[in-house]
Amino acid sequence: QVQLVESGGALVQAGGSLRLSCAASGSIFSFNAMGWYRQAPGKQRELVALTSGGSTDYTDSVKGRFTVSRDNAKNTVYLQMNSLKPEDTGVYYCYAKWRQAHYWGQGTQVTVSS
Repeated sequence: QVQLVESGGALVQAGGSLRLSCAASGSIFSFNAMGWYRQAPGKQRELVALTSGGSTDYTDSVKGRFTVSRDNAKNTVYLQMNSLKPEDTGVYYCYAKWRQAHYWGQGTQVTVSS
């Protein structure tokens, strides 16, 4: 059973930065895809960034501000978020796909104050 544990969420002022971490219970090499989603209050969960096949795609609203990286030795994926905006507020979820199974972390809250 794959487990994903996020950390790093916090309250930050607009223009600030945060780095989220997602620690996986297994080797991240084995996943077909890994990424980050977020859910703002009253809205549906949306894709933030997804890495698959060696490349990462970002949703337009975060391009140039957010960057995904990974530490394979630690089985950890990071989401570096810079120039944060109030509209980035939400619960951020780590996601992984292994074969046909989908896995989610418990989420970490990011709040950006104006």
